Amino acid sequence: MAFDDLKAEIALLLTQMENQPEDRHELYLQIREKLNEMLAFGMPLPEDLVRLEKELEAEFRAEERAAKKT
Repeated sequence: MAFDDLKAEIALLLTQMENQPEDRHELYLQIREKLNEMLAFGMPLPEDLVRLEKELEAEFRAEERAAKKT
């Protein structure tokens, strides 16, 4: 493998690591952003991402309600 190819692969890996969400809230925000982009371009929304977004949102709302009760 050429040195330039190796540098490119390392740069790609570092970029991927930087873009990994650290928690569920960050993942939720990234999914919402991606879905909004797709909507803006008139693309069909993947059902699995829509379902995951809704599930995460429901979890966050339940946590918020539980926090308010305490």
